[in-house]
Amino acid sequence: MAERWLQAGSAWAAALQNNSRAKRRTRGESVRMDMTWLNDRIAVGGAIWRLDNMTELARMGITHVINMQIEFDDTPLADSCGIELLWNAIEDDFLPKPPEVFARGVEFGANALLQEESKLYIHCAAGVHRAPMMALALLCARGMELREAIYLIENKRPVAEFPDVYLESVRTYLRSELFPRTERRIWSR
Repeated sequence: MAERWLQAGSAWAAALQNNSRAKRRTRGESVRMDMTWLNDRIAVGGAIWRLDNMTELARMGITHVINMQIEFDDTPLADSCGIELLWNAIEDDFLPKPPEVFARGVEFGANALLQEESKLYIHCAAGVHRAPMMALALLCARGMELREAIYLIENKRPVAEFPDVYLESVRTYLRSELFPRTERRIWSR
């Protein structure tokens, strides 16, 4: 158990060390969002926290957000910017996640991506575990094979990690009756 917490701490430290966002924020300097585009319509990253960051997302064309963090509800920020948001909050506790969590996110994300000009941002606190895990489920629902989706996410966002318990949670969802087998091709456009 202690090893898992050390992994989580290392991921957080790496995320903070790779950029000095926290330091620049404390000095009042402008900071770009910590986000990585997986393709031209889906991005993954860290927390939004503030209205100026949500406004930046809107300026970038983000129309929909899946917030996986339990630490902060972005709904009021999204509402003020005209962005649709799903607060799909889960703990980053290295425990299995139920298929329903992925089903909610996939349904929201897939419906968002049916709109031709939409762009989706999936985030958690650091963009290391929960957001990549949700992106993985969505990419698989859009027709990508699991290994191919993992490769894409890890190569585009090197700080992303897939602990075994989270990867098994996604696999459980992909095997469940909640996984949208018949609609996969529709969501792939």
